[in-house]
Amino acid sequence: MSGTTPRKPIRKAVFPVAGLGTRFLPATKAIPKEMLPVIDKPLIQYAVDEAREAGIEQLIFVTGRGKTAIVEHFDTAYELEHTMQERGKGLEVLDPTRIQPGNLVTVRQQVPMGLGHAIWCARAVVGDEPFAIFLPDEMMVGSPGCMKQMVEAYHQVGGNLISVLEVPREDVSSYGVIAPGARVSDSLTEVTGLVEKPKVADAPSNLIISGRYILQPEVMRTLEDQGKGAGGEIQLTDAMARMIGQQPFHAVTFAGRRFDCGSKTGFVEATLALALEREDMADDVRAIMRRLLDAQA
Repeated sequence: MSGTTPRKPIRKAVFPVAGLGTRFLPATKAIPKEMLPVIDKPLIQYAVDEAREAGIEQLIFVTGRGKTAIVEHFDTAYELEHTMQERGKGLEVLDPTRIQPGNLVTVRQQVPMGLGHAIWCARAVVGDEPFAIFLPDEMMVGSPGCMKQMVEAYHQVGGNLISVLEVPREDVSSYGVIAPGARVSDSLTEVTGLVEKPKVADAPSNLIISGRYILQPEVMRTLEDQGKGAGGEIQLTDAMARMIGQQPFHAVTFAGRRFDCGSKTGFVEATLALALEREDMADDVRAIMRRLLDAQA
């Protein structure tokens, strides 16, 4: 793609939210894990807010059984709004949950066959446009948000992009890691390969793949004929690896923090970290933490 050819904007984002959330049972027996609150917003709301900040217009939720609460969260709650208005309460707190008509689409992943399969399920809605992917389990906190940083990089280099973070080298065996090529800037690096959970001695870098992607629509055709990979599932990482060398592929080092809200400890960490940044809560939360730590001493 030449520097003078305008790149298609990133207007669509896919949110794979069909997972069972078994690590949070029994809390997720009847409530999707994406609806578990970090302070006063469900996890999915943070990802949607990040998408909107980046200029994304259409939200595509890949859902499964028992996930209707996610869609309802972004619907209009007439009874709730009427009651709040009658009681003289403003509705501004609900503004982030309002989606323009037609801008929320759901598709079904009937069988859990992996992240790559979940993305492929959205192929008809994505069409021939580049698109973003958000893994809501990974909360990315920064200003600007992770996806906005990635969209800005996309306008510079085009092609496919993934977000990465630096971790201590001894931790790389727990993550997918990139093999870096030429450095475009301090935060933008060419990707020459992807390695899933390498041994520390074999890791090509300490840049781990985090849960944000911008991919070209050709990835859908790659996923179409892809066999099962690790865990007997269709892996998105395998499809991306096949596209390296065929299209530009870069990593954006996110200037911010990542919280692994797919784990219980990560969820607690995110809750505490965000609470400590809120003026209405920070002092009380610090006092509570000191009291609890003193009680454990």
